[in-house]
Amino acid sequence: MQWLTIRKWFFLVFVGCAGLLAYAMWLQEVDMLEPCPLCIIQRLVFVVIGGFALLAALHNPAALGRLIYTLFISLTALVGIAVAGRHVWLQHLPADKVPDCGPGLEYMLDAFPLADALGMIFKGSGSCAEISWQFIGLSMPEWTLIAYLIIFIASWWMWQRARSTQ
Repeated sequence: MQWLTIRKWFFLVFVGCAGLLAYAMWLQEVDMLEPCPLCIIQRLVFVVIGGFALLAALHNPAALGRLIYTLFISLTALVGIAVAGRHVWLQHLPADKVPDCGPGLEYMLDAFPLADALGMIFKGSGSCAEISWQFIGLSMPEWTLIAYLIIFIASWWMWQRARSTQ
């Protein structure tokens, strides 16, 4: 894979994240699928990953910078894996174990201290357990989990490549 330079890889990660976010916005605006709090957090994680990737592609850093950027992307992808994993877990709970629907994200952030709001967000709600969209049998959180895993594995591989060029 000599054609895939680290700079091109960073740009591909950015384009992938931008594409996923654009599709999520299309589903929200055209298909009227309202995102739950965990969906919004997953979108924010894609924004952060895409931001790091775009900065790295524009910066085209030397070896140490490549290591730092790939480390940031890897760690952020791990956060995404945790959030998406929690969301998938909620979707697979038996109906009697699903948490009650709670207030919306905006209300939680306005009404509660940030630590309390984040605790409620990650606890999830009944709206997080609903499956309102599927593609070939997988829900949106399952697809985002796959995307985060791909980003993590690829960034780990690129990190190893960057380390070997030092």
